[in-house]
Amino acid sequence: MNFLVDAQLLPALCAFLNAQGHTVWHVVDIGCQKAVDRVIWDEADKRQATVVTKGEDFASRAAMKTEGPAVVWVRVGNCSNDALLKWFEHLLPEIVTRLQSGERLIEVR
Repeated sequence: MNFLVDAQLLPALCAFLNAQGHTVWHVVDIGCQKAVDRVIWDEADKRQATVVTKGEDFASRAAMKTEGPAVVWVRVGNCSNDALLKWFEHLLPEIVTRLQSGERLIEVR
């Protein structure tokens, strides 16, 4: 599965997802750290990647559109990097299953 991780989330999340066998890009790695949402959306679509974000704007876009990338909307408050990675590790199997079943917007808390 392909993921594009948005700027609000740490690059270490990319390393974690990659270690789980996924193809992952962080917006910093592809020169989109300061890009507007539409550019990031188009980049994810081009790469056939799911956007992983804390931004409600991507969630709203996914909810209103029938085409384009899926979105994993991370609704975890401020926490340490280790806590975020442990949280993600626990939820990743469910996230992948839901994406594979065709869900376009997954809100995880």
